[in-house]
Formats: sequence, structure tokens, C-alpha cells
Amino acid sequence: MRLLIAALTLLVSATCFAQADYAREKRWADEITPGLAVGDAVYLTQKSGHKFLAIYTAVAPPGAAVITVHGLGVHPDWALIGALRSGLADRGYATLSVQMPVLAADAKDKEYLALFPDAAGRLQAAVAFLKTEGHRKIVLASHSMGSRMSNFFLTGTPANGVDAWVSIGISSGEFAEPGKLRLPVLDIYGERDVPQVLKQADARATVLKKLKGSAQIEVAGADHYFAGHEGELIKQVRQFLDQRLK
Repeated sequence: MRLLIAALTLLVSATCFAQADYAREKRWADEITPGLAVGDAVYLTQKSGHKFLAIYTAVAPPGAAVITVHGLGVHPDWALIGALRSGLADRGYATLSVQMPVLAADAKDKEYLALFPDAAGRLQAAVAFLKTEGHRKIVLASHSMGSRMSNFFLTGTPANGVDAWVSIGISSGEFAEPGKLRLPVLDIYGERDVPQVLKQADARATVLKKLKGSAQIEVAGADHYFAGHEGELIKQVRQFLDQRLK
């Protein structure tokens, strides 16, 4: 009970003081959009009226689409996410890479808890956009803090319109409210991932056993960011999606 009270107190405290840094989002957008080699910049609108950047790469005819969700404090064309969104598009999957809410560069992980409802609103807008573009199946592929945000969205939005979830190195090491997950999940992480991801791999595997079509993969030699192992990440994600969606 004390742990629950402490967690709720932390969440309320964070909610009171942390707000998304829209100016930083704009700086990211101004930096990355002029040099986009794959995909087009689109701006989606939340219920609050805030417009946020997403990078859409279409395929013809429209079929399955993947929403890629970056981690803490970065942008929708960052490193691993940029490689994933481009690589999956080359393999026949439309991709929509979404700018998630960010805080100042020195913000701590726990401060991001306050942004989870904002993140869920953005993912809901992303799903709606892809539906209007004619995509019949939709997947979330998320990394690190982005996986925690995706977890919050999936468990808190029953009619979320998502058909599968690829969780890459979820930074908490665990799935929150796993009993509310109702879709196939690929839990993929690196052999040299961060301690909390490695430590709780068995606990995540236990959750996956209850979700039909789910799988867990450890990529040999990869770290938390899959640096130098992006090709293997794309291969494993594509194979999972090919088996579950086609």
C-alpha cells in the first residue's frame, strides 16, 4: 500500500509541474524536416489543438502501417527510429513516425510520467490519420520510453485500433497493466541492453505466454540503441509483422 501511495504521489507531483516543451519540439522539426530523404512531414492535431510533427511514408496500395514511437527527448527521425521507419517502408509497410512529447534535455525519466496522457492523445491521432489513408491494419513499434508511452495508450484505450505491438527495450523493464493487453506483442531487446530490461526479461516472457501470437527475441551483441545492429532489428520486426498481419 505504501508503494502504491508513493507512486500515485509521484505521478500527481509530476503532473503538476511537467508540461511538454513545445519550443523544443519546434526546434527538432526545424532541424530535421528540410533534410528528409524518406517520407513527408505532416502535422497532426490533438484534441487540445496542438499540432505535432509526424513523418509519413506511404506505400501503394495502402495495407498495413507502422507507427514508430521514439524514446526520451528525441525526434521521429532519430537514429534507431529513423532506420526502422525507412527500413520497414522499403519492405512494403507504410510508416508514420510521430513526435512524442518532450521535456528539457536535463529532465529525468520520472518527470515524463506526466506526459503519458499527452502521448496517448498523439498516438490516437496517429491511428486516426492512418485509417483515413486507407490502412487496414496498424502496428505500434516503440523504443525505450516510447514503449512505456505506448503501453499506457494500449492499456488505457480499449478501442485503440492497433493490431500488434513491437516493444523495443521498454525502459522500465516491464509491461504495465499486462492484463489489459489484448494484442500480439513482440518484445525485442539487445544482449547488452540496460540492466532493467535484461533483469526483467523472464517476467515479460511470462506475460507474453498469455498473449496469442506474441514472441520475445534477444538480439546478440546489440545494446539498448541497437547501434550497428539496425539491420537485424528491422529483419526481426519485419518477420514478426509478416507472420501476424499478412
